[in-house]
Order: sequence, then C-alpha cells, then structure tokens
Amino acid sequence: MVDVRDTPEGAVLRVRVVPRAGRTVIDGIVDGAIRVRLAAPPVEGAANQALIGLLAETLTVPKRDVEIVSGARGRLKTVRIRNRPAQDVLARIPT
Repeated sequence: MVDVRDTPEGAVLRVRVVPRAGRTVIDGIVDGAIRVRLAAPPVEGAANQALIGLLAETLTVPKRDVEIVSGARGRLKTVRIRNRPAQDVLARIPT
C-alpha cells in the first residue's frame, strides 16, 4: 500500500527513483513508496524533471502542482501534489 497523506496544501507521497532505466514508468510499490523507473540520468535535475512530468501526466495535474519537497538529490523523495486529496492520488496510481 502506498503511503499517501493529506496536508492543507495537497497530498504528500514517497517516491523511490531508479534513474537511467530503459524507460520511464511507474513500477510498483516498495516499502510504502511508489517505485518509478526513469530513463533520464540524475544529472542537472533531468531525473527530477522527468519524475515531475510523469507524475503530472499520471495524476492529470499541471506540472506546477507537482513539487519535490525533500530528497531532490537522492533516490527516496517526498513529493507534494497540490490541490489533490490523497484518495484521488491513490486512485490514479497504477499498481
């Protein structure tokens, strides 16, 4: 089960990133975090931008509503989805 919490600003979830993968895709759940494989390398923010784009597309929100609130330089990140309740985020995450 994905650990998604409601906050006053929107839903907050944990994401485990695998950079330099063969393709960009959501690849299941690991320890309460969404595992995301990204084709982009972790260089100059490319992987973070790819993550934001994938989550925005999957959750049907503008990119400006997806924010990495912690872990921008690591593989385990905390991401906020503004103006979306946790229940809506959970419903749109493929498992």
